[in-house]
Amino acid sequence: MDLYEKNGNILYILNVLKKYSDEEHKLSISELKEKIDEVYGEDIDPRTIRRNINLLKEKFGYDISTYNDNKIGYYINNDPETDFEPGEIRAIIDTFSYSAFIEDKVAKGIIKKCKNLQNIYENEKVKNYKVYSPKGKTSNMEVIKNIEDISNSIIKKNKIKFEYWKYSIKGDKIEKKIVSEPVVSPYAIIYDNQQFYMLGIKNGNDKFFHYRLDRIKNLQETNEKITIKKTEKDIEEYTDTSVEIFSGQKIKIEAECNEIILDEVIEKFGKNIQINPINDKEFKISLYANPRGFKLWAMRNLDVVTVTSPQSFIEEIKLQLEDAMKRYKK
Repeated sequence: MDLYEKNGNILYILNVLKKYSDEEHKLSISELKEKIDEVYGEDIDPRTIRRNINLLKEKFGYDISTYNDNKIGYYINNDPETDFEPGEIRAIIDTFSYSAFIEDKVAKGIIKKCKNLQNIYENEKVKNYKVYSPKGKTSNMEVIKNIEDISNSIIKKNKIKFEYWKYSIKGDKIEKKIVSEPVVSPYAIIYDNQQFYMLGIKNGNDKFFHYRLDRIKNLQETNEKITIKKTEKDIEEYTDTSVEIFSGQKIKIEAECNEIILDEVIEKFGKNIQINPINDKEFKISLYANPRGFKLWAMRNLDVVTVTSPQSFIEEIKLQLEDAMKRYKK
């Protein structure tokens, strides 16, 4: 056996323990020896296997249960501080399976990496596992890179420039169109309604705007420094009050809601809302929010949400409903 093969022994043993052992699948020394030979084509002496397992335990800190511990064989215990639990891996797989903001090929690559962190027994459980999503995925493969690049720019306080696209109608076709090429000061990445957004201020402006990461192409970091200072409180206030990711001036809004929507209200508006029961079937809410975003949310829940204040906002909703009624009477 040459020096390369000898030095590889500990890695062969470690990888076999990681992939082929757990508490329910303990490997004896003879089984370890057979599996190493099967996978790597290396015949390792049992004494060498035991010596290297002790080295992994004592020098590298691996929590390996041995024959002396359980009277059956060897397996690696998960480290709760560094190793993912099977349920955590499953949650990551689920997220990237149904998330619309990740291009399908990229999502499959991430899922494959996640599965490589598990042993064969856990992977067998998710072999035919699939999360079904009614939404199509983005075709933009740059999203993950955008997250990395924007994060770096925020840390270095450098502005970024990019192409921003939206769908448009051209003749009888729907196509993607670059609608702007802004230079932006980035401040944060936020997540809402299964989409990632970059929160920033465009050159020539002084207020926050948000951009969907899956619509950003050809992002580049510039040498121009961010000059407008924003605090964490500013960012939190924007994200807490921008309903449906609509920004702009906030107003105080009151509404009455059916109790069947209570969970959604609490999850959507969280700490920035006052909730007072009216009776055991209805409750009243009061909050400061962007009116355009709140109107979209309220009208989507028209059968269980009634805006009660301010009156000008109510009149605006009435006009929109009347216009919709006229269109549906045609």
